[in-house]
Amino acid sequence: MTRLTATMNAIQPAENAELGRAIRRRTDSLTKPLGSLGRLEEVMLQYGMARGMANAKIERKAMFVLCADHGIAREGVSAYPPEVTAQMVLNFIDGGAAINVLCRQHGIETRIVDVGVDADLAGEPRLIHWKIARGTASFLRGPAMTEEQAVQAVQVGIELALDAAREGFDILGAGEMGIGNTTAAAALIAAFTGRDAADVVGPGTGISAERLAHKEDVVRRALALHAGSFKTPLATLAAVGGLEIGALAGLMLGAASQRLPVAVDGVISSAAALVAFKLCPAALPYLFFSHQSTEPGHSVLLEHLGVRPLLHLDLHLGEGTGAAVGIAIIESAMRLYNEMATFESAEVSRGS
Repeated sequence: MTRLTATMNAIQPAENAELGRAIRRRTDSLTKPLGSLGRLEEVMLQYGMARGMANAKIERKAMFVLCADHGIAREGVSAYPPEVTAQMVLNFIDGGAAINVLCRQHGIETRIVDVGVDADLAGEPRLIHWKIARGTASFLRGPAMTEEQAVQAVQVGIELALDAAREGFDILGAGEMGIGNTTAAAALIAAFTGRDAADVVGPGTGISAERLAHKEDVVRRALALHAGSFKTPLATLAAVGGLEIGALAGLMLGAASQRLPVAVDGVISSAAALVAFKLCPAALPYLFFSHQSTEPGHSVLLEHLGVRPLLHLDLHLGEGTGAAVGIAIIESAMRLYNEMATFESAEVSRGS
């Protein structure tokens, strides 16, 4: 049995009627009108159910930023050259990126991981090294990677999640970096949902209308090229995906197997969540979709999964920035759940 199969088999349904009633009793007993904390009360329930306990707390938080390059970036689909991936990795480990600022603010530990950056970063001790290849191939010319590499990427993410569970983290964030990865995400979303390229391709890093039309054409041509390959989730990932997307999917599956919730970032991390869901639908309740990005494919994906994001902030940066804000919201919900007085303890009269 492979690590991937064993992990999927270990994911238990989060639904538990008795636990759900206990969490709702606690929520309803807090000194507030019933339901007045709105969706924060839904977060309390989802987090507690995912953790499998009525007294779940958030103390340790980790943000995983999975980094890899994409051969499709050589097809002129991005405003930035592929070299920016490695440059941003160095910015992450130096603490200068947006994700670093947000993680520092909210006490989230960062884990920057090289799973496929097209640069020699082996001598950098502040980086977690799981490089599978120096980027993917252009999926306009052939498969992005072999199915063996896709499996390897997913299993890297599983190992990261299992290590995080052993370290005692209470929630993980899923972020990424890789020039060209909005193109890979759009292709994956289209492949899994059957939607046209026009419905899922967006401006990514901010490209002109002319280049956006080119990007859409690239995705449409790639979908036609690989149409016969979309038979399984792993085959689809191998055909048009990315190494960091596969690793993020594995991170989510591994976390779910340990009852460890994950805050999902924008369209790329959500594409990884879609891969994880297609591999094992039972993983979905363990995922919090932190926000809805401005990429059109993200709304298509969220609708396909039947989930609502926590926030609408018009974010489209990636890195895990939305997930960091999402973790702060989830932590706020759980602090309210655990730290508010109850009507009984505060001797406050209930409403009629």
